[in-house]
Amino acid sequence: MLFAIVCTDRPASLDLRQATRPIHLDYLKSHAHRLVQAGPVLDAAGQPCGSLLIIDATDRDDAEAFASNDPYAKAGLFESTVIRPYRMVFRDGQMIA
Repeated sequence: MLFAIVCTDRPASLDLRQATRPIHLDYLKSHAHRLVQAGPVLDAAGQPCGSLLIIDATDRDDAEAFASNDPYAKAGLFESTVIRPYRMVFRDGQMIA
């Protein structure tokens, strides 16, 4: 089942994000088989201010565990994290469902 994980960074936390990024990317690489899409959300200046991940998880508990084990989350980067079930309707410009 797919889940969208939407995270918002704490204010003035770009330095923490940059310092934690290498281990965050290692974490994502170790779970690459589960990732449908992942990347930063950008502010008006083009700087990262959050994250959006769409993952394949067995259930909500699994998605929550994935999110809470992310090094960004463990470092206290996020002000908020929202996890919702997700249904893909379009992929690569084509309607699939």
